[in-house]
Amino acid sequence: MPTLYYAVGACSLAPHIVLEWIGAPYEAVKVQYGSPELLAVNPAGAVPTLREDDGWLLNQAGAILDYLAHKHPEAGLTGGDSLRQKAEAHRWSAFLTSDMHASFWPIFMPYRYTTDESEEARAKVVKAGHALAHKQFATLDKHLEGREWILDGRSVIDAYAFPMIRWGKKLLDGHLAQYPNVLALHDRLAADPAVQKVLDREAGK
Repeated sequence: MPTLYYAVGACSLAPHIVLEWIGAPYEAVKVQYGSPELLAVNPAGAVPTLREDDGWLLNQAGAILDYLAHKHPEAGLTGGDSLRQKAEAHRWSAFLTSDMHASFWPIFMPYRYTTDESEEARAKVVKAGHALAHKQFATLDKHLEGREWILDGRSVIDAYAFPMIRWGKKLLDGHLAQYPNVLALHDRLAADPAVQKVLDREAGK
C-alpha cells in the first residue's frame, strides 16, 4: 500500500485527490515542512512524497501524478494515450509546475526574491507575484473556454490545478472573478465527493 506524505494547503492536495479517485488502498500521513518525519523520506523537506511498499520514494507533484495515472490506467486519469494527448498532459503539467506554481513563490516567500529587507521592497515582490499569477490564470482560463477539463476528460492535471486555483481564490486581487472558466473548473472539482472527502480529512474533520 503506498503512503502519501502531505501538508495542509500544499500542492500535495493533488495526489491526495488522485489516490481517492483511483480507489485503491493507500495511507495518507500529514507532516510539517522540515520535520524529522518528512526529512527521513525527503531530504528537501518538501511535499508531496510518495513511498511504495518496497521503500521506493518519489517526490515532485508532477512526477507523482504521472506515475499514479499510469500505474492505474483503469482509473482513466491520464488524459488520453495517443502521442499528442500524452504531450498535452506533459505540457500542462509543466505549465502548472514551472509557470503557475512558481508565480506564487514571490507571494509566499518574498524574502527569497530581494536582498532589500524593507517592507516596501517585499511588498513590491508580492505585487509582482500577483501580476505573474494573474497572467498564468488568464492563460488557463483561455484554454478552458468551452471545455470542462484541462485535457480530454478528467485527469490528474485537473487535480494538479485545484490547489493552485484555491490559492488564487484566497490570495489574489479579485479572487479570480475575471476567470470564469477557471472558477467553473474549481467548482466542478470542489463538488466531487472524493475531493470533499480529502478536503475534510486535511481540515481534520
